[in-house]
Amino acid sequence: MQVIKTIQEMQQTVKKIKQKQSTIGFVPTMGYLHEGHTALVDQARKQNSIVIMSIFVNPLQFGPNEDFDKYPRDEMRDMKIAEEHGVDYLFLPTVDEMYPNKLGVNMTVIDRVDVLCGKSRPGHFSGVVTVLTKLFHVTQPDHVYFGRKDAQQVAVIDQMIKDLNFPLTLHMVPTVREKDGLAKSSRNVYLTESEREEAVQLYHSLHLAQKKIFDGENNPAIIVNEVKKYIQSNTSGAIDYVEILTFPTLQPMDLINQQFIIAIAVQFDKARLIDNLIMSADGKIDHITL
Repeated sequence: MQVIKTIQEMQQTVKKIKQKQSTIGFVPTMGYLHEGHTALVDQARKQNSIVIMSIFVNPLQFGPNEDFDKYPRDEMRDMKIAEEHGVDYLFLPTVDEMYPNKLGVNMTVIDRVDVLCGKSRPGHFSGVVTVLTKLFHVTQPDHVYFGRKDAQQVAVIDQMIKDLNFPLTLHMVPTVREKDGLAKSSRNVYLTESEREEAVQLYHSLHLAQKKIFDGENNPAIIVNEVKKYIQSNTSGAIDYVEILTFPTLQPMDLINQQFIIAIAVQFDKARLIDNLIMSADGKIDHITL
């Protein structure tokens, strides 16, 4: 595995790869790698000649009261994990390398962002699409990989790729979970022991929603209410949101009659956890399309 820290060197490397007509699979991350990230790499490894991973904690997507400085980082550990999973090139730029000057062009996302996490994090997804636009130009991937856990991010990126005509294919990889069902997340390390025991109830609440669908319930409001009551009864966390929306367009639904997402966010003392299930109208989770 080759570690690259400058945009110029990364672009020169990509140019050589393209000359060999090799396909590039790209996995953008903010590091502190876990099995969710490595599942993306493993999928990219199966489908491409070359795998590029980036690790960059992007300041543009953190709000003024969010955890940019506290976001977990362990570069040496991440390098070891990336190499073990077959990453060919690890792109590790600094903030000064990615943003040497104040940006003169602003990218603003106006669709698919006024719901879920975007509602309470204004500007977050504008920061996401800005950094991804730069990373896509630098790495020129044929395929890019994101986890289903960050479904709103996937929906925004899907629109960005289509609107801006990026010549690449977006792959949404299923959420990787602990044995008890808790979605893997870099923020799980902030949970206390008792909160960790409670956190699995978030996954159980989603399966409660799925069971309601199987039983014939198609009123989103009724399902949302049941999920909220379950979370409130089984955890000490504060509910940020429980929403059912069309997917990937993320529009409100009066009736569940098409592919949709049920997504939740719960704030524990020092960790805000998100999770979701994306389902067809009959509650199945296979063959999800973008």
